[in-house]
Amino acid sequence: MNDVALSVSRGIARVTGAALGPYQTAVVRIGFAATWLLFLLRELPHRHELYGPDGPWSWSLAERLIDGNGAFSLLMLTDGRLWFEAVYALAVLSAAALLLGWRTRAASALFMTGVLSLQNRSVFMGDGGDNVLHLMSVYLVFTRCARVWSLDARRARRTEAARARGERVPDRLGPVLWVVLGIALAVVTLPGRLGSEWFVPMLLWTLWLAQALWWVVERRAKGGEPRILLDVIANTAHNGALLVIMAEACLIYATAGWYKVQGSRWQDGTAVYYPLHLDYFSPWPALGDLLSFSGTMVMLITYGTVAVQVAFPFTLFNRRVKNVLLAAMMTEHAVIAVVLGLPFFSLAMIAADAVFLPTSFLRRVGDGAARRWGRSVRRGDRVAGGDADVDADAQAEAGSEAGSEAGSEAGSEAEAGSGSGDGDGRGAGQAHVGSGA
Repeated sequence: MNDVALSVSRGIARVTGAALGPYQTAVVRIGFAATWLLFLLRELPHRHELYGPDGPWSWSLAERLIDGNGAFSLLMLTDGRLWFEAVYALAVLSAAALLLGWRTRAASALFMTGVLSLQNRSVFMGDGGDNVLHLMSVYLVFTRCARVWSLDARRARRTEAARARGERVPDRLGPVLWVVLGIALAVVTLPGRLGSEWFVPMLLWTLWLAQALWWVVERRAKGGEPRILLDVIANTAHNGALLVIMAEACLIYATAGWYKVQGSRWQDGTAVYYPLHLDYFSPWPALGDLLSFSGTMVMLITYGTVAVQVAFPFTLFNRRVKNVLLAAMMTEHAVIAVVLGLPFFSLAMIAADAVFLPTSFLRRVGDGAARRWGRSVRRGDRVAGGDADVDADAQAEAGSEAGSEAGSEAGSEAEAGSGSGDGDGRGAGQAHVGSGA
């Protein structure tokens, strides 16, 4: 009995004492933010037809549907073109901010708002990848997903270093951003303006008030019991959301696999052949013909797809087998992106799969990227310094030929300043994230 109690105590301490999977949640954040940002930029010329006033799914039809299902969308406040452009711009900017990990707490809430607003406006324009993005945008709000690989992490590292030197580092932008977002939230959530939807506005108000509480505690009781309590709550919410993300990914693959088992085309091993020869799924017909040239190849891909999807949730208990199937699924989605012309669906699924990547692999990838970025920055500084040396020598030579003391002095000054570079040390490592506004 004591062993059980001790195990439970250790489990509670682990869940409440730290935000687990910082690298996994960071790569999920980056993956889904990049997917949504690339999609919005790709569809920028067609935005009015997809989600705006020129679309086949008109504003009045969307209003009738949303009145019935209670979905959330800022685009239902008005059907004006200017308001649509503002919401679309909000979606683009919030995706970029979340991708970079800038003020991540606010960026994640705005990211969720943009995703829900656009997708709920035209629900019939999406596919399976949009459904995954829809869910993950909500889950990411509850995670501390910018503890590594983010601008917030870099700011937190620099702030801690400055405080260690006895310097005071005020955060002027955070309170301003908090006030602006509070005013905007009050304007768009006035009673009756968003219909019967209440969950998303309540969630946004809760996050806004929680951020104010966090800021007050950070200033007044840093290191005290109130701050410890807030960390416990944040860690618990993060770990719960991380568990939900993992369960969601397993559920997606399990249901997809077991439904495939019931299909006759999947049972006889020919299901993969048909989408490879559909016109709207064939951006590269030659690749489809190559994959379907052999009946044996089609059968192996068909049965292999079902086997991997059904088996994956059970492989989580064996790390090595899980990693093999994870690589197989990511490869499958990469092939789908190219052969079937579904890049954003594949990116969304790969981003969801990334939550299961091992920490050691992610750290090696991050460290390697940081080293390459550092080398490129240093190489750029050396090139810039060499160009300045050439300019300085030319100025000095011109000055000496002219016999002008002023010209010689100018050349000396230029040569002395030739070695200066930017070198701000960007891309350095990972650190604890600041909460942001």
